[in-house]
Amino acid sequence: MPATKLKNANIASTALLDTPREINQESPLTSDLINKIQGYRQSIEHILDDEDHRLLAIVGPCSIHNLAAAEEYARKLKILSDEISDSVCVLMRVYFEKPRTTLGWKGLINDPYMNDTFFIGEGIRMARQFLKTIAEIGVPAATEVLDPLMPQYIGDLISWSAIGARTVESQTHREIASGLSTPVGLKNATDGTLTAALNGIKTAMGPHHFLGVTDDGLPAVFSTTGNPYPHLVLRGGKKPNYNAESIRFSEKALRLAKVPEQIIVDCSHANANKQAERQCMVARDLISQIENGNRSIRGFMLESNLEWGNQPMIGDPKELKPGISVTDACIDWKTTEEILREVHKRYKTVIEERFTSYAGAER
Repeated sequence: MPATKLKNANIASTALLDTPREINQESPLTSDLINKIQGYRQSIEHILDDEDHRLLAIVGPCSIHNLAAAEEYARKLKILSDEISDSVCVLMRVYFEKPRTTLGWKGLINDPYMNDTFFIGEGIRMARQFLKTIAEIGVPAATEVLDPLMPQYIGDLISWSAIGARTVESQTHREIASGLSTPVGLKNATDGTLTAALNGIKTAMGPHHFLGVTDDGLPAVFSTTGNPYPHLVLRGGKKPNYNAESIRFSEKALRLAKVPEQIIVDCSHANANKQAERQCMVARDLISQIENGNRSIRGFMLESNLEWGNQPMIGDPKELKPGISVTDACIDWKTTEEILREVHKRYKTVIEERFTSYAGAER
């Protein structure tokens, strides 16, 4: 065998990527933005700790494919979030990376022009600029951590991170979670079992050493102190797991694992049987559980876009409609407003009754 075949035998080409420092310096953060993002993260931490009694609502497109439409969505979300902020803390789903079961579009960072040109450097720049834009609007960003290098490029603009159902068993992603500067939700496995997520939470809370790249693009060993805010995200599996029985089962599992009983429920995916319209039913069920005394549910996730449903990625990408998902089907903006306002109204009553009476008893 020729020596040249001992390495890179299946690599067609390589292209150098600008370092995190170079790309980050193109869109630096002002002191005002730094303070905003730190404030967003602290609010999430306080909600997880039950010091802030609001609910987290992580809502937005399944994936971002049109930046103008996504910015329009963010501006609408800002207006709504201000309206309901006394009971609901709203974050926007900003998912630029999409894990695929087999093949398919892997998200705006990987293929920003959706034509298999894979200009990843341009995708990173687009993603970073968009995150900066919505931070300036006043909307916190939530995303899934997929590529191990990506937090170095966009992590300073993220307020909440997720480790997905397909990567929750990955040691690499658990180590990365231990070093993230944001609270991080770990989803149950795709079959619905909790073991991988529970082990992931315990792993992320501990210190680790792993390989990564510095801001200057140099390979380095990163040592972490452990993340104090990993928590469970229920997304269903072979069957939904948002109902009261499933929540109680999850609480018991968290207690046995000796990790905090902090649960966020993803109202989409298997919990909605991949039917967008069922997300509202799931959210209403969660609020009913909270009204009936549940104390472990800290928030919920919705896949939502400007328009209803999804569209296939066929033909010319320029012909895609900007406000309709190209991945999972989403509820539309009107439905998003309706369900978030209902959650706000019902949960505000819970806050007034539960926590006001508790404060009075303490006095």
